[in-house]
Amino acid sequence: MHELSVCQSLIRQAEAVAREHGTEVIVLIRLSVGPLSGIELPLLERAFTVARCGTRAARAELVTEALPVRVRCRTCHAETQTPPNRLICGACGDWHTELVSGDEMLMTGIELEMEESHV
Repeated sequence: MHELSVCQSLIRQAEAVAREHGTEVIVLIRLSVGPLSGIELPLLERAFTVARCGTRAARAELVTEALPVRVRCRTCHAETQTPPNRLICGACGDWHTELVSGDEMLMTGIELEMEESHV
C-alpha cells in the first residue's frame, strides 16, 4: 500500500511548514487528487490515520478534492473534461489527445493551530 508512504511524505512536508511558523499542531491538510494519479482515496484516508500518529498532525483532518480529467485535442485544439477511461476529445471525438490534468496529487492547503504570541 503506497498510500502510507504518500501520507508520511505529506505529513513531513506539513511538519516542515509548521516548524517554519513555530507551531506544534497541524489542524488540517487539504489535497486535490486526480483519478489517474494512482492514489485510491479510501486507502489514502485510512493510511492517513496511521501515518499521523505521533506527529504534529496527530489530530489533523485530511480533506480531499477529486480533480477532473482534462484533455487537449491535437486535431481541433479544444480542451475538454472526459471520463478517466475515455481520453477522447469531447468536442470532435478524436482520440489524438494529450492529458492536461487528472494525474496529479497536490497539497493545496495546510491549517495550523497558532499560539496567541505568533498570530
